[in-house]
Amino acid sequence: QVQLVESGGGLVQAGGSLRLSCAASGRTFSNYAMGWFRQAPGKEREFVVAISWSGGSTIYAHSVKGRFTISRDNAKNTVYLQMNSLKPEDTAVYYCAATLGGVTETRLGYDYWGQGTQVTVSS
Repeated sequence: QVQLVESGGGLVQAGGSLRLSCAASGRTFSNYAMGWFRQAPGKEREFVVAISWSGGSTIYAHSVKGRFTISRDNAKNTVYLQMNSLKPEDTAVYYCAATLGGVTETRLGYDYWGQGTQVTVSS
């Protein structure tokens, strides 16, 4: 089992920045590829970004490329999501997820999920 806890969400004005963190505990964090997903009200959960176990490979959704950056610190068992130039359409609950498989943007490919953190971007 892997437990994931997200933090860092909040309310920010359009154009602002937030940094989300996801702290992992349980199994060996460095074995897992990690992803961030988000879910807006009335919408399906969608892929945002993912990073391989080493940090050497990343995948970004087109909608966030150039604005969001994923990183990880295996010594701290933590993955980060730096979000810049935020837009109102980025408003959602953001979830981190872990998989023993390779880095993937497929939701079903993830084995463990956090509870989510709310990000609200005002216009």
